[in-house]
Amino acid sequence: MLSSLARTAAILISFALGALIPQAHAAAGAIPGLIMGMIFLVFLGTTWTRHSLHRSQFALLVVNLLMAFAGLALGWIVGGRTVGLAGFFAGVAPTAAAAPVIINFMRRDVTYVTAAFLLTNIVIAVLLPVLLPWVLGEVDVTFFGRIAGSVALLIFTPMALALLVRRLHPAATAWPGHLRNASFAAWMVTLFLVMANASYFLRTQADVSHVVLVEIAGVTLFICAANFFFGRWIGGRDYPAEASQSLGQKNTSFTLYLALTYANPLVALGPTCYILWHNLWNAWQLHRVHRPKKSGIADPSAP
Repeated sequence: MLSSLARTAAILISFALGALIPQAHAAAGAIPGLIMGMIFLVFLGTTWTRHSLHRSQFALLVVNLLMAFAGLALGWIVGGRTVGLAGFFAGVAPTAAAAPVIINFMRRDVTYVTAAFLLTNIVIAVLLPVLLPWVLGEVDVTFFGRIAGSVALLIFTPMALALLVRRLHPAATAWPGHLRNASFAAWMVTLFLVMANASYFLRTQADVSHVVLVEIAGVTLFICAANFFFGRWIGGRDYPAEASQSLGQKNTSFTLYLALTYANPLVALGPTCYILWHNLWNAWQLHRVHRPKKSGIADPSAP
C-alpha cells in the first residue's frame, strides 16, 4: 500500500511542480519521445493470443468511443467548444498501459486487461485520424495526413519496434520489469511538462476564465466516474473489476499529445484532469484491497 500512496503522491507533486514552474514549457518537445518510450516498453512486455479476447472487450471499445462523444456533447452544453473538446480528448483515450499493473495489484485477471489495452489502443489509433478532423472542424486531406503521421509515430512505431526486438532478442521481454521505475519516472516527467505547458498558457492568456477550468474538471470527473461504472456493468459477474479498469483507466498520454498538437493547452487540461481523477480512484481501490481485514471476514478480492 505504501507503494501506491507514494506513486499517487508523486503524481500530485508532478502536477504541483509543473504549475509552479511554467518556464519548463520550453522542454515540452520531449513529450513525444517520453510517450513513445513508455509505449515501447508496454508492447515489449505484452503477450496475448486470440483466446485472450472476450465479447465484453469489444463492448468496452464501443462504449469508449461513445464516451468520447458524450464528453464532447456534455462539455459543449456546459461550457462551449473548448470544454467540449477537453471532454472529447479525455473520453476518447484508450485503455492505459498501467491498467494491467493495477489489476495485478488487485489480484484479478491481468490477461483480460492486457487484451483490452491492445484492442482499444490499436483500433482507436486507426480511427482517430478520421475522427479528429471532423471534431476539430478541419476536414481536409492535409490535416488527416498530419494526424495519421502523429498517431503512427506515437503508437505504431514503438509497437513495430517492440515486435522486432522481441523477435531478434526474446530475452528483451524481461526489460519492462527491470525498467518499471524508469518508466514511471518518464511518466512523472511527462506530467510535469504537460502541467508546465498548461500553466504557461494560463499565465499568458489573461482572458481565460476560472469558470472554464472548473467546468473542464467537472466534465472530466463525470466521464471518469461513468467509465468505471459502465465498465463494471459490462464486465458482469465474470470480469467486473477488469472491465471497469479497462474502460476507466486511460492512456491519456496519447491524447494529451494530440490535444497539445492540434488544439491548445487549455483543451489538454481535459486528459490532464482525468489523470488526477483515475489515479485518485486507483489509490482508493488499492486501499480497499490491501487494508487489514477483520477476523472472520473473507477478502472478496482474493482468488
